[in-house]
Amino acid sequence: MGVGALFDLTGRTALVTGARTGLGQAIADVLAQAGADIVGLGSSPMPETAERIKRHGVRFHEVLRDLGDRGDLDALVGDIEASFGSINILVNNAGIIRRAGVLDFTEEDWDEVMDINLKSLFFLSQAVARRWVSLDTPGRIINIASLLSFQGGIRVPSYTASKHGVLGLTRLMANELASRGITVNAIAPGYIETDNTTALRADPERNRQILERIPVGRWGTPDDLKTAILFLASPASGYVNGSVVAVDGGWLAR
Repeated sequence: MGVGALFDLTGRTALVTGARTGLGQAIADVLAQAGADIVGLGSSPMPETAERIKRHGVRFHEVLRDLGDRGDLDALVGDIEASFGSINILVNNAGIIRRAGVLDFTEEDWDEVMDINLKSLFFLSQAVARRWVSLDTPGRIINIASLLSFQGGIRVPSYTASKHGVLGLTRLMANELASRGITVNAIAPGYIETDNTTALRADPERNRQILERIPVGRWGTPDDLKTAILFLASPASGYVNGSVVAVDGGWLAR
């Protein structure tokens, strides 16, 4: 198999949550460049993502769904496959963050973050994996973890708890699903220029502190995740399971 074929996703379909902007849009874009058709799931329309995907000559299907409202995810997956075809790759990227100190953090902010970042990730993965097992077909699940899957952070208690949970669920699902030909891995982005980090980048002191800690000396961009996503989604990674790839400019090595 040639090098190009190792990363060829022609004929596959990837479901990417949170695909409207930032990391999700970059993830959908690189999978489309490799030949995959894309189902973009988000709570609001994503015309820019649709335009970028279609430029690569593949199909794009938009699904509007607030993952905070779990509903029947088995039915959602069934509807997607009935209208667009079988899903082969699931990227659980959707996530939100709420910032407040431990003494002031609200139960509402706790529940909203946990529902999107952790609960929906598990039950959407369950729904997709059920389809794969019923059809006896392999699949790839890629979860977006975080540096806060390893560290405590400050002023983001529910986000930290949810991202620790994402890493734990990645390993658990990898253990249970590997025998069915399904691999489950995660990517832990570092400090990336996205909507979730706008407040940090706008704070001169926090921005300086963060940059001083990153060995490569810059914030990451969504494009920095593309090679890791492509590897974990591709035929080349069939023996990689339960792993987490840090894309952090060296932060965790510091």
